Amino acid sequence: MMEQSYLLLGSNMGERLFYLQCARHLLSQRSGFITACSALYETAAWGMEDQEPFMNQVIEIETPLEAEDLLEVCLSIEQDIGRVRHEKWAARVIDIDILFYGELVLSIDSLQIPHPRLQDRRFTLVPLVELCPQKRHPVLGKSMAELLAICGDELWVERVNG
Repeated sequence: MMEQSYLLLGSNMGERLFYLQCARHLLSQRSGFITACSALYETAAWGMEDQEPFMNQVIEIETPLEAEDLLEVCLSIEQDIGRVRHEKWAARVIDIDILFYGELVLSIDSLQIPHPRLQDRRFTLVPLVELCPQKRHPVLGKSMAELLAICGDELWVERVNG
């Protein structure tokens, strides 16, 4: 059985577009079919704001993997592309976050679905609204468009391509 999942890709080091392209390629090889991609967005760094801007994109995939297996694939791809985890919210060559996995609500040590901070981040909501404005958050009960309209995050998010 295939499950629809939304992932956020981000990079703020080096060849950002190349790293996002690598992530999409490896995800399509290891996790399923990419069925939609948002535009690319250049965004202010969130959490640790004194660093280079991010390039972000949300992708929709159809995956046969269970949620925890998808997380393992995402982590292995990050490592293969060169991510080194040393400090929370620090600069990184690639970041792959699972935003939604079908309608699953999951909270375990290694994984929370829906992503616990997606409603607080414009850099996540703007590309999500582009792909699925009417998708409802299974816990908060609001659509992505509604969550963006009430989001208190004022950091800039700028679309960079069609």
